[in-house]
Amino acid sequence: MLGKLARQHDPNVLVGFDHADDAGVYQLSPEQALVQTVDFFTPIVDDPYTFGQIAAANSLSDVYAMGGRPLTALALVCFPDKADLEILERILAGGLSKMIEAGCTVIGGHSIRDEETKFGYSVTGLIHPQRVLQNQGAKPGDKLILTKALGTGVISTAIKKGKAEQAWIEAATASMTTLNKTAAEVITTAHVGTAASAVQSSEARQVTQTSNNIEHSDPNGGKGDRGRAALQGRVQNLGDGASAPASTTPFAVHAMTDITGFGLIGHAREILLASDVSIKIHASRIPILAGALDCIHAGHIPGGLNNNRAFAECMVEYDSDVPEDLRTILYDPQTAGGLFICTPDGESLTQALNEAGVPAIEIGEVLPPYKPRITIAK
Repeated sequence: MLGKLARQHDPNVLVGFDHADDAGVYQLSPEQALVQTVDFFTPIVDDPYTFGQIAAANSLSDVYAMGGRPLTALALVCFPDKADLEILERILAGGLSKMIEAGCTVIGGHSIRDEETKFGYSVTGLIHPQRVLQNQGAKPGDKLILTKALGTGVISTAIKKGKAEQAWIEAATASMTTLNKTAAEVITTAHVGTAASAVQSSEARQVTQTSNNIEHSDPNGGKGDRGRAALQGRVQNLGDGASAPASTTPFAVHAMTDITGFGLIGHAREILLASDVSIKIHASRIPILAGALDCIHAGHIPGGLNNNRAFAECMVEYDSDVPEDLRTILYDPQTAGGLFICTPDGESLTQALNEAGVPAIEIGEVLPPYKPRITIAK
C-alpha cells in the first residue's frame, strides 16, 4: 500500500520505510539524528499495571534496535467511555515505570474514546548518524544472536483462553517487561566517554543554529524559546550513541532488529532481503519460554502466527529432523521481543551480553545468497 503513495524526498531522512526498519531516522546535524517510532496495542495480560509496562517496553524497543537512546515519549490511549478510570491510571503508571527505567521522559500524549482499550507510545530518541543499525548490512560469515526467548504470542493466547499456567504467565511477563536497554548498551557501550565529550560543544552550537532558523516561523511566541532551551540542555547532558564517532564501537554489528509481531522468521526475512544474504538457524539453539511448546501442543495458536507462517514459510527449508512444534514457534508473534543481531564478533559479543545479565544465545549464521533463503537445521 505504501508503494502507491507519493514519495517524499528529504536528504535528511537517513532511514525511512524502504526496508521495513524498526524506526525512522532523521538527521539534524553531522553528529545528531532523531530516531522516531510508534506502537500501541490491546491488552495481552489481565493486570493493567503490567500491561502498561509491556506496552512501554515494546514501544521503546524499536529505538534500542536502531542503536539509539530513547529521549522523550508521547502516550497513546484508547479507552472505553464508561470504563473504570482507575484501570487507566494503573496502565499509565505501569508505562511510566518503564519510561523512568529507560531514562525517557513522557512529555504528553493523546486519548480517544474507544470500545476496546489500546495503549502505547510514540518514542523519540537520539543517535549518531554514522551509528544507525538497520536491517540491511548483514554479511556472509556473521553470527546470529538472539537476546530473548520466543513464545510470548502463544502464551498470551493461552492467557486469553484462561488456559495458561501461572509459571508460563510469569515467564512471559518477565520477558515482556524486560527492556532491551542493557543489551543495546552492551553493543553501544563505547559511545560514552571522551569521544562523546569532545563533540558536545559543537553539537550544541549546531542545534542552536537549527533552532534559530525555526524561531522565525514559531507561532507560539516565547513558548518555542523555552522548548529549544530545554532541548539544548538535554543534548548537552547526553553521554551516549548520539555523540560518538562510529570507530569507537567495541563490537562490529552489521545489522540488527528486534523480534516483534512478524516472529523470528518474519524479521529474519526482512534482514536477508535488505542485505541480499541467506541465513541458517539451528532450531535446537533457539531459547523458548517455559510453557510455549505446551501451548502449541494444546492448539493455543494466535492468528498472527498463522498469518506470519502463510506469508514467510515459502522462503524456508527445514531439515527433516526439525519437529513441528519448533517449526511453529519460529513464526510466533512476539511482544517486546529480544534483539536479533548480525555480527562477526559472535562469541565475544554473546559473552559480553551474558556477563551483563542478558540471556543472549548464538542461534545461527549468515550465508551467501542462495535458495532456500532460510535454512532451519536441528
